[in-house]
Amino acid sequence: MNPSNPTAPNAASLWSPLAQPAFRGLWGAGSLFFVGNAMQNMAASWLMIELTASSFLSALVQTASFLPMFLLSLPAGVLADTIDRRRLMLRIQGVYGLAALTLTLLALAGWIGPGGLLFFTFLLGVCTALQSPSWNSAVSDTVARTELPLAITLVSMTFNGARAVGPGLAGVLFALTGGAAVFAVAVLTAFGMSWATRRWPPRPPSPGRLPAERLWGGMLSALRYARHSPAIFAQLVRTAGFSGLGSALWALLPVIAQQRLGLGAAGYGLLMACLGTGAVAAGFFVGRMRSRFSLDALAAGCCLVFSGAMLVGALSTWRPLVCASFVLGGAAWMTMMSTFNAATQTSAPSWVRARAASMHTLCSLGAFALGSALWGAMSSLIGLSAALCLSAAGMLASIALARPYPLRMGADDEVTLARLHEEFSVQHEPEFEAGPVAVEVVYRIRDADARRFLDAVQQLAVPRKRDGATFWRVYRDLDDPSRYVERFIVTSWADYLRQRARATVARHELEALARSFQVPEEPVLTRHYLAERSP
Repeated sequence: MNPSNPTAPNAASLWSPLAQPAFRGLWGAGSLFFVGNAMQNMAASWLMIELTASSFLSALVQTASFLPMFLLSLPAGVLADTIDRRRLMLRIQGVYGLAALTLTLLALAGWIGPGGLLFFTFLLGVCTALQSPSWNSAVSDTVARTELPLAITLVSMTFNGARAVGPGLAGVLFALTGGAAVFAVAVLTAFGMSWATRRWPPRPPSPGRLPAERLWGGMLSALRYARHSPAIFAQLVRTAGFSGLGSALWALLPVIAQQRLGLGAAGYGLLMACLGTGAVAAGFFVGRMRSRFSLDALAAGCCLVFSGAMLVGALSTWRPLVCASFVLGGAAWMTMMSTFNAATQTSAPSWVRARAASMHTLCSLGAFALGSALWGAMSSLIGLSAALCLSAAGMLASIALARPYPLRMGADDEVTLARLHEEFSVQHEPEFEAGPVAVEVVYRIRDADARRFLDAVQQLAVPRKRDGATFWRVYRDLDDPSRYVERFIVTSWADYLRQRARATVARHELEALARSFQVPEEPVLTRHYLAERSP
C-alpha cells in the first residue's frame, strides 16, 4: 500500500458500505436526487440557449446553480455539526420541492424568462448548498472510518453517474416534451430524498455540558482548523485550483455542442453522458490507483488527461474523438475530486468533519461557479477555442502545486480523540463566554535538554492553533534559565474547554514528548488567566 495513503481501501471492497441498510437507503435516494438535479441543470442551460442564444448566459446558469455552495457551504457545515440535521434537511427539502414545482408550472405556462430561470436555478442551488453538508455527514455516519473512502467513492460515482444518466434523459425528454417535464422530475426526486431522511434520520449531535457553537464562531473554528491543518489546507488549495480550471469544459459544453459540433439538446446530453460515463467507470479502479500510486502522481496524471480532453473539445470537430476524450476526461475528474474529498474527510476529526466536507464543497463548487462565469466571459471575448486552450494550459501548470501543497490521506491518530491525560480545576470557574483566556504551561528543563525540548514543544504550535488558540509562543525565564513557559490564548473559557476536548491522540503524543524533558522531581504546571479589562 502506498505509504502516503494509509487509508486507501482495497478495490475489491468497493461495495461493502452497501451492506449497511441506512447507507444503502440514503445513498439510493441521493442517487435519484442527483439525477433529478442534473436533469434540471441541463434543461435550464439548454432552455437559456433557446431563449437567448448567449454563451455567457448559458454559462451563468452553472454559476447560479453552484455559486450558493461558495456562499453558504461553510455556514451549512456549522449547522450540520451543531443542530438537529433531520429537521434541517426536511425543511430544506420542502423548500426545494416547492421551488421546483413553481418552476415546472411557469415553464409549462410559457411564462419563464431568462431572469426567472436564473432566479429559480439560484434558489434550488441555495437549497442544495444548505443540505449538502448534513446529507454528506449523515451518509458518512452510517459506515466505519475504514470504509469512509469507499463510501465517498460510491457517492462520487452516483453523483457523476447522474451527470451521465441525467443529461441524457433530460435531452430526450426536453426534445419530446419541453423543459417543464424535466423540471417535474426534479420535484419527484426531492420528495424521494425527504422520504429517505425520515426513514433513516441522521444521528443527532452528541449532548455535552458545553453550549453549541454559534454560527459565526463555528465558521471561525472551521477556517482556523483548515488553516492550521497542513493536510486539509493543501487539499483545499488543490481542489480549488483543479475545479476552477476544469470548470471551463463543463460550463462551455453547451457551446461546444451547438457551435463546434452542430448538435441539439439530445447531442448536448450525449456529451454530458460521456463525461459522466467516464466518471462512473473510474469508480471501479480508483481505489486500486490510490494504493498503487502516490496521490500527487495520481493528481498529475488526472491533470494531463483532463487538459487533453479540453484541448480536443477546443480544436476538434470529429464527434467520435470528442466523445472518447470526454469519457477519459470524466474519469480523470471523478478520480481527482473523490480523492480530494476522501483526503479532506479522513483528515478531520468527528467534531469538524461536516465543516471539512463543506469546505471541500466550498472550494470545489465555489471555484466551479466563479470559474464558469470567468470562462463564459472569456469565451465571449476571445472565442471558445482560445478559452479552452487557456484553461488547459492553466491545468497543466497547476501540477507544480504538488511541491508546496502535497496530498495525503489522514492518519488514525490525527483524527481519533484522546482521553484527557490530566484533570484540572480552578477555584473560581468563569462563565462560558468570559474571555479572552490565557493559558500557561510551565516546564523546568535541564540546559543539556533545552534544544531538544524547544524542537519538541514547537510542534505543539500547530495543534494548539488548529484547535482554538488565537496566539501561541514559548518563553524562557530571564531570571531562571531552566524555566520555560508555553503560553497560548483562546477567545473564551468555553473555547478553552472545547480545545481540551478536541485533543487527538497525535496531539497527546506531542504533549508527552515535550513533557518527557521535564526535570523528574518537578511537575509540569498549568495556569489559567482571565482578561479583566480591554486596553
